[in-house]
Amino acid sequence: MAEQVQIKAETVKELRERTGAGFMDCKRALEETNGDFDAAVVLLRERGKAAAERKAGREAREGQVASYIHPGGRVGVLIEVNCETDFVARTPEFQKLVRDLAMQVAGLMPQYPTVESIPADVLEAKKAELAEDPTVQSKPEHIRGQIVEGQLKKWYSQVVLTEQPFRDTEMTVGQLLTDSIATIGENIRVRRFARYQLGEEL
Repeated sequence: MAEQVQIKAETVKELRERTGAGFMDCKRALEETNGDFDAAVVLLRERGKAAAERKAGREAREGQVASYIHPGGRVGVLIEVNCETDFVARTPEFQKLVRDLAMQVAGLMPQYPTVESIPADVLEAKKAELAEDPTVQSKPEHIRGQIVEGQLKKWYSQVVLTEQPFRDTEMTVGQLLTDSIATIGENIRVRRFARYQLGEEL
């Protein structure tokens, strides 16, 4: 039987900071992966995703409408983020998440909260536009669909909040939400947001 690797408290702390998971969950993940930090991150993400999927069908009507004004007062955001209970809505963890999401909207200018929230006519028009691109048209017909799907994913990462990279991390905003659901223990969703920039559309 292989000797059990000694898990250091600093490693558990670092894993907690990276994933937002609880202390004991991080310790168990490191033990199960024999101290392999990256494997423990993957394991916690998978567990978080499974937990988030179990909670996804639960109603989220509580939460917070928050505002964020970027320093200088030229950009402002109003955002509604829902959770299941008023108790969670008042916690510092949830309020920090809402602020982080509002700052993301201010900085990266998404147009839609999720892929599912993109209007059908907008999505069809984008697919048609990509399919008609001369570069795509010059490729063999049987691979054009795959190319369009790849370009569509790239477009999502620009215009959809949950598909955007979160700040300077390796995760998307969607993964951040999944991790938060696993940590906080309730279904969380971004319902809507509005971004205002001084002088736009004048």
